[in-house]
Amino acid sequence: MTRLVITAGVALLCAAAPAQAQRTRVTPYIEASQVLVSDLNRGGDVLTYSTVGAGIDAQVTSRRVEVQVSYQYEHRFSYDKDLADDSMHSGLAQARAKITPELTIEAGAIAARGRADIRGDAFATSQGNVGNSSQVFAGYVGPSLATHIGPAFANAAYRFGYTKVEAPNGGTGVPAGQPPLDRYDDSKVHVATASVGVKSGTVLPVGVTASGSYTREDAGQLDQRFEGKYARGDVVLPVGRGVALTAGVGYEKIEVSQRDALISGGAPVIDRNGRFVTDPASPRRIAYDFDGTFWDAGVIWRPSRRTFLEARVGRRYGSMSYTGSASYQIGPGSGVQIGVYDSVETFGQELNGQLTRLPTAFVTTTDPFGNQFGGCIFGTNGAAAGGCLNQVFASTVTSAYRARGVTGIAVLNRGSTRIGIGGGYARRTFLAPQSVGGVSIDGTSDESIYAQLFASGDVGRNGSVSTSVFGSYYDTDLANAQGILGWGANTAYTHTFGPLGATASLGLFGFDREGDNNASAQAQALVGLRYGF
Repeated sequence: MTRLVITAGVALLCAAAPAQAQRTRVTPYIEASQVLVSDLNRGGDVLTYSTVGAGIDAQVTSRRVEVQVSYQYEHRFSYDKDLADDSMHSGLAQARAKITPELTIEAGAIAARGRADIRGDAFATSQGNVGNSSQVFAGYVGPSLATHIGPAFANAAYRFGYTKVEAPNGGTGVPAGQPPLDRYDDSKVHVATASVGVKSGTVLPVGVTASGSYTREDAGQLDQRFEGKYARGDVVLPVGRGVALTAGVGYEKIEVSQRDALISGGAPVIDRNGRFVTDPASPRRIAYDFDGTFWDAGVIWRPSRRTFLEARVGRRYGSMSYTGSASYQIGPGSGVQIGVYDSVETFGQELNGQLTRLPTAFVTTTDPFGNQFGGCIFGTNGAAAGGCLNQVFASTVTSAYRARGVTGIAVLNRGSTRIGIGGGYARRTFLAPQSVGGVSIDGTSDESIYAQLFASGDVGRNGSVSTSVFGSYYDTDLANAQGILGWGANTAYTHTFGPLGATASLGLFGFDREGDNNASAQAQALVGLRYGF
């Protein structure tokens, strides 16, 4: 089986992974666990509680359909007033259906925990009394069309996405004296794209592509609106075996606007969920307005069917811009992906965009501490290594921002052994009216550095073990804020007895705020039983 990858007018023919045999696997389950959490720094309190959950793992693979779903709902029951009852949703679903040779329908959804405030606590676990943690839901669906008109190719796609963020549990843990920031609510986004062109050597010696895009997002918080549209043209000139030069120029208009927060007594009015209340009498204020041309140029290198690199440099959004991507398929189940990005985003748009790029075949575990889909997600196919969401979940910000950074992921899947490593750097520069609820964040930036290591394998005929190690560093320009280092590690052993599985797990999690001598750390232990139907 082959697939056609078109980049700026050049048709690059690459071999995909061998077609898999048709397979359907659906496993609903129920589970119960006992959890012990020991606070290692704040008085040494020990908490113990029970959790009950239900979920489903499913995978469908055929010539036309690829679907994988992993979802779990969990509710915990506390024994005393020191720990509140809590519920958590954790899951990822990806689906791709080929309706005709030209028409494809894609959809996906995610449920995970994200940090509410970049300045707040940074525990990478959902167990125990964890603050600054918001439940996030997001999903998308849309068709894409890839066809030909004579010697020209024509592509079009539409995507609808929705994002919802609940209020954080237990507050944010922001040090006293720092002003409150608004909290994200929900948004709906529509994205439409189209392109037409010819590959090099058909009509012209160079490849030529004309493309355009329209994006509209309406957010519930402060009546925020994002509208962006662009049109561009690209040329690609082959200069050698597997090497081509590329350049493009375009016109772009982006406008982001919102209304003011309601002010009372010199401070923003906050509702029961901690969100700013919109002033109904406020005019619409411009947060960002860009109207002009942009350009970029670079090189495309494809020495083999398994290796690809594209690097571009140009000027966009009023300053220099650097983007690129690289991938290497080591084998059928192993590969490497690296991406460099620069774009104007919102939290909802970035989460939806990252979700569309995740593979339809990914690694799942028993995930006893609820961190499975909040960081790097590792694929099981070398042609789609996976992706990281750490930079998105660093904080569920309400303002639009310019997102720049680099992310990379590598996976090794051989037999029952799975190893994944991911990491990256992200910088968000905020675009807002000069004052939002009395706090000026326009032009301020935050930064995230993150890394994650995952490994799993079978132990004997009926046992398996998995281990994760991760760390993140968060910093911001906001006044009086300090950098925060978050870290964690856990390991779990699972033994199956037919449809019944037993899991024992240990974890250690913590964070350290610069300038604060009271670091926070927790040791956690869990034993649980899962019955699959």
